[in-house]
Amino acid sequence: MNATGFHFAQPHWLWLLLLIPAVLAWLRWSQPLRRRGKEYLYADAELLPHLTGEVTGKQQRNWKVLIAWSTTWALLVVAMAGPRWDYERISAFQPAAELVVLLDISASMNIQDVRPSRLARAKQEIQDLLRLNPGIRIGLVAFATVAHVVAPLTEDMETLRRVLPTLSTDLVRLPGSRLVNALDKAGMLFAEDDSRRTTRHLLLITDGDFDEPGLQEKIRELREKGIHLHVLGVGTEGGGPVPYITAPGGQAVISRLNRFELQQMADLGDGLFQVADYHDRDIGAILEAILEDADNVRVKGQPTRIWNERFYLPLIPAVLLVLYLFGPLSRYARGAS
Repeated sequence: MNATGFHFAQPHWLWLLLLIPAVLAWLRWSQPLRRRGKEYLYADAELLPHLTGEVTGKQQRNWKVLIAWSTTWALLVVAMAGPRWDYERISAFQPAAELVVLLDISASMNIQDVRPSRLARAKQEIQDLLRLNPGIRIGLVAFATVAHVVAPLTEDMETLRRVLPTLSTDLVRLPGSRLVNALDKAGMLFAEDDSRRTTRHLLLITDGDFDEPGLQEKIRELREKGIHLHVLGVGTEGGGPVPYITAPGGQAVISRLNRFELQQMADLGDGLFQVADYHDRDIGAILEAILEDADNVRVKGQPTRIWNERFYLPLIPAVLLVLYLFGPLSRYARGAS
């Protein structure tokens, strides 16, 4: 425990103390006006009660009650302000794993060989990931011919849930997918936060069909940096036609899920390959692999200062005063008078 100077957690509540002198002044000013009669024309308002014998036990009790109410109000305000004067330092542990999701938003993700579409299925998989997330930081990159960082690494899953519905293939003007560019973007997210000693993972959600030079070299490069690549395939091996896109001869362009290619990518990236289904076991298996890798890493974060709150100290006498004003003691005082 560390001792430090006395202060309030929420000092703005103390402004309510100004109500006490304001109310007392109003009562003092309005009381003579309420009972003013002809006799007050011939004597000073301060002296007349003594001349007429109006200073009674009832008036004294009224002032006692007023003082009790004022004290109760002051104690409650001080309690709301949160007095504190010592704290303890607690070392928190940061999440030991980080994950960047790479979401394919190319035109082929509109194919409806899985319902309602490949892209909709992929978004649902990300929703499942956010729901099952045990506390790891997650970032999001959307890509087709160009990659865009949708969200940096964060522990705020609500932010990711809000941006997810805005992602669509309409954001892409040119057909095709450039995965190397997306992997570069994801790697930069990790590099910007190099101080955190955590396990690092990528989750590629795609239907495949990557014919891009330098792809395998890029995956090896990331693996050498300790970044694992997991792959979640979306679609069927039967495939379907890509909407609104035709080959030069006018034939429909067919896109099929290439399990073999995606499995090879996951193996090269020392990750896990799964095919998206309508249950949690696909994303659950990938999360389990990430957490297994993270079990060997415990990252000690910055010490957190936990204040010892003392709001209960003024609250106790405030409660006793309320019992005095409304409880048996108040009725006894009235009966004795």
